[in-house]
Amino acid sequence: MKFSIERGTLLKAVGQAQSVVERRNTIPILANVLIEAEGASVSFRATDLDIEVVDKAPATVERAGATTVPAVTLHEIVRKLPDGALVELSDDGASGRLTVNAGKSHFNLATLPREDFPVMASSEYSSNFTAKAPVLRRLFDKSKFAISTEETRYYLNGVYMHVATGEDGQALRCVATDGHRLARIDAALPDGAETMPGVIVPRKTVGELRKLLDDDDIDIAVSVSETKVRFATPEITLTSKVIDGTFPDYSRVIPMNNARRLEVDAAEFAQAVDRVATVSSERSRAVKLALEEDRLTLSVTSPDSGAAEEELAVAYGDERLEIGFNAKYLLEIAGQVDRENAVFLFNSSGDPTLMREGDDASAVYVVMPMRV
Repeated sequence: MKFSIERGTLLKAVGQAQSVVERRNTIPILANVLIEAEGASVSFRATDLDIEVVDKAPATVERAGATTVPAVTLHEIVRKLPDGALVELSDDGASGRLTVNAGKSHFNLATLPREDFPVMASSEYSSNFTAKAPVLRRLFDKSKFAISTEETRYYLNGVYMHVATGEDGQALRCVATDGHRLARIDAALPDGAETMPGVIVPRKTVGELRKLLDDDDIDIAVSVSETKVRFATPEITLTSKVIDGTFPDYSRVIPMNNARRLEVDAAEFAQAVDRVATVSSERSRAVKLALEEDRLTLSVTSPDSGAAEEELAVAYGDERLEIGFNAKYLLEIAGQVDRENAVFLFNSSGDPTLMREGDDASAVYVVMPMRV
């Protein structure tokens, strides 16, 4: 195998592949990236047995072939090469070494046989559809903060992607919750997605997927089966197992009759919460919201470090209400608001609170209160 490739192109391809590789590996081949050169392109394949990513890049291939090398080491080498360098990679197959040359820099890397590299079994996908990158980016970016990190509730360790009935009919919906907060985001249902089975996309896959979604103009081909999900652009294919479990009936925890309405500038609110939370104890980080007509008072009292209070002018016309929240949860939810105003809907100090972005019902957030 022998090919030459531009350093920037190589860095992007190897970067996507090496991020899938687990740093602590008991199986040596899983630390490697499979490089396959053929025609006018080279593909870089990496896997942790749950996720597989294949990145194709244009290259000048002199001799077709394939080998595997340590992904992280190759990425570090390419990262440190000068911009614009032409990188030549060659492997004679007999020496068990890959040679990397760029200008006056020369590297020799140990290889492992390509036959040992595990390729994820292909799956029959029951649903195939195409979605714009910004649509998928919004669905996953706005929901992923609520993914649970509790390993015992493994079925909450991802984003539940499914078809649901939204405000405007059928929708492609992403939901995540950890029991303390919940995010539910809807998008128009793409053609071909109607029969899609509901799947729980794991946290790591959501993180890797984000790298595919940076280009606003690109179409993402999505394929879904009961056990796997695949997201593909012309250059990159990300295949992942889905979490084998049943996502809970989240609709039961979304309050429908919260009548006390608070409208507040989302950025001002987030900054005020951040300021008063400075004195809260790390363990609870509790912030109290005191609501009265057109006024919101945020306060924190910490026995160890003191107290803080800040007042905001808001739109609120209901009876007085005092309610406490974890500051981190409030900041994360307020950080999702793209519009100027956030609308909070309360019932009582002990009931879940609903938050929306202005009049937009396609993004709904729920946060549980805490005692303060």
